[in-house]
Amino acid sequence: MASTDQNAPQHPLPHDRRHPLTVGFDLDMTLVDSRPGIAAAYRALSAETGVEIDVDLVVSRIGPPLETELAHWFPADGVAAAADRYREIYPDHAIAPSTALAGARESVAAVRALGGRAIVVTAKYEPNAKLHLAHLGIEPDTVVGWLWAEAKGEALREHGAQVYVGDHTGDVRGARVAGALSVAVTTGPCDAAELRTAGADVVLADLTGFPAWLAAFEADRAA
Repeated sequence: MASTDQNAPQHPLPHDRRHPLTVGFDLDMTLVDSRPGIAAAYRALSAETGVEIDVDLVVSRIGPPLETELAHWFPADGVAAAADRYREIYPDHAIAPSTALAGARESVAAVRALGGRAIVVTAKYEPNAKLHLAHLGIEPDTVVGWLWAEAKGEALREHGAQVYVGDHTGDVRGARVAGALSVAVTTGPCDAAELRTAGADVVLADLTGFPAWLAAFEADRAA
């Protein structure tokens, strides 16, 4: 069930009909349940480097950039090399085990059905993000990688996104920077209360409710 923050601002510009509909989506834990794949990649990295990594803890807090997580396990002067190696081995370990989250394909299709553009803006290394989407048959118009939190707002603004959908408080902050409506889903590490406190305009349990919400949003813009 959707819920909204009654104190949130109304649809920020450019949410009028003069601007074509563009919706941004986060990737990990918004469109894709990448926990099994990420866990497999971290296990492989741990085995190769000999560094013990609590994989269950890692996958419980997916969202921030890779280097932020690796800094918990590797010395500062080893993080960059570990990140490079992780990205190299990622395709062989992380793509096949990961699955589309409920409503992901339908949500991208709903944007298209309304004549809009669907873009993915993610902190993940862009080539690996594209591999996930291709493997799962999810086809956005554009994929932009290596952006986190407020930096996502720059890409969203550049593409004229009116809505950004994500699962993390960092995604809410990115939407705010872009002047986009923040739609948050509770399929990631942040619960509904955290997302509302961060400033999410709309909170959904998952993406299954997004197509109906988007239809109402677009009808409101048309009005």
